[in-house]
Amino acid sequence: MQSFEKWVQHTRREFHRNPELSFHEYETQSRIMSILEELGIDYRKIADTGVLAEVRGKGLGPCIVIRSDIDALAAHESLTKLNETYISGNPGVMHACGHDGHMAIVLGVSRLFQEQRDKFNGTVRLIFQPAEEVPPGGAVRVIEEGGIEDVDAIIGLHIFGDVDSGKINIRPGPFMASSNRFTVKIFGKGGHHSTPEYCIDPIKMASEFICSLNSLISRKVPSSDYVLGFGTINSGKQFNRTPDEIELVGSFRTFDDGDTDVIEQTMSYILDSLMVSYSREDFDGVPSYELEVYRGYPVLFNDPLFTEAASKLLKMKFPIVNTHVNAIFGAEDFAYYLREVPGMYAIIGTRNLEKGIVEGNHSSSFDIDEDVLIIGVELLSSIALDFLKNSGAYLE
Repeated sequence: MQSFEKWVQHTRREFHRNPELSFHEYETQSRIMSILEELGIDYRKIADTGVLAEVRGKGLGPCIVIRSDIDALAAHESLTKLNETYISGNPGVMHACGHDGHMAIVLGVSRLFQEQRDKFNGTVRLIFQPAEEVPPGGAVRVIEEGGIEDVDAIIGLHIFGDVDSGKINIRPGPFMASSNRFTVKIFGKGGHHSTPEYCIDPIKMASEFICSLNSLISRKVPSSDYVLGFGTINSGKQFNRTPDEIELVGSFRTFDDGDTDVIEQTMSYILDSLMVSYSREDFDGVPSYELEVYRGYPVLFNDPLFTEAASKLLKMKFPIVNTHVNAIFGAEDFAYYLREVPGMYAIIGTRNLEKGIVEGNHSSSFDIDEDVLIIGVELLSSIALDFLKNSGAYLE
């Protein structure tokens, strides 16, 4: 078993040294395919830079999908005491979110099932998906290209730096948030600060919009059920001139599509009110506004029955399995799969103070406790094998 663990660890470090950005994972794709060839597993390309593979058992049975994301982030990796031998060799790009670990885990699962394919019926489909980090994400492409056709269930996991190493977090129902980006453009009438009577100030309107938005939303949506922030504000070029327009860009996240609707409606209501209060009879066409809300990944919703069955199994195999955790405001395009197929997404912690692994995901110093790699392999393989033997416990 030691050689298998070393193989998984080596695989993770190889991917970590060679990170690639979303939909540019050509070398990553090539290496995944070469490993699958070495294992004797059939595969094909999908979604340009992704890979779909299958391990078929000894006879007919259900089909379960196991998915790994494969892309990295645009970040320059910091040298640490841990990563000296496997730091990113692609400047400005690094695996800062654990996808290198996800690939190693799912390839480890692939190897286990391939070596034991005479001991189960059914099919294990493996999806190595590009572009999780950049909406609309690679999951949509995988689905459009038939990646989850004729499957009965799907599972996946994510390594998290703010959860203690080895802990497994699962939650039935909404587990991760929807992510939504918005852009507001407010058009006023510019002019010199010495003659404010000839101006309609878009900066003032934007200030009122920012100050009132959260207070009005919180009357309709509990503050624990959403987050909203502004990322950029752009307006004006001259210190003594009222600009003609202003642009605000931000994002918000919710656990319910109805709450997303409420937030968008509240934005429109405030902006409509501002247009009325700042309107002037002697100025035609201003003030006015444009509001665009781009709905990103949907809420990730774990199938309750599947999650209950999987949780019972995992609690018999692992010391710390938390099934009553709060939903988190992180977002994942795995949510698209769960809209189509029953299944579950899990979180494995990697935070280890003794090893100095304390950075959160997307940090330039992010790393993982490699002991969790085998936990991930065991988690996914255990659920998949149990599902193939007893799918009725997992499905309606």
